[in-house]
Amino acid sequence: MERFQQTLKNWLTAQHPQPATLAELQALLDAFTSSCNTRRPHTSLPGHSTPAAAYAARPKATPGSRAADTHDRVRTDRIDSCGAVTLRHAGKLYHIGVGRAQARTRVLLLVHDLHIRVINATTGELLRQLTLDPSRNYQPTGRPPGHPARNQGHPGPA
Repeated sequence: MERFQQTLKNWLTAQHPQPATLAELQALLDAFTSSCNTRRPHTSLPGHSTPAAAYAARPKATPGSRAADTHDRVRTDRIDSCGAVTLRHAGKLYHIGVGRAQARTRVLLLVHDLHIRVINATTGELLRQLTLDPSRNYQPTGRPPGHPARNQGHPGPA
């Protein structure tokens, strides 16, 4: 930085006439920047090229395809008093039925795209496994009231 400041200071001193206003000084600084980046070769760059040429020669990062991306996340929650837990997917809130017997249980939700596992955070027991149906706000347990808990849906990834 000190070398750059010295170069800039020497260049400004050599300009005639000297700037009388801030606008004239800014015009000189813009001219220096342009000259430094596009016309003046730099010995530190390959082939003594200009910074603009070196920048233009480098490959640029571009957005890649996200088609193969998956959505994985782990979330902690608590089953509500009605026996359901909520999950936001693609900007929409879904209610996942687990069962009233599990009300107030702290759980981990393991989400892999549409495949969801609800696990008791204390014991590690798998409480519910399902594939989210985006056409339904409420994902029922799939069993009649009073029946014992069982896993629902597809097993999903291991």
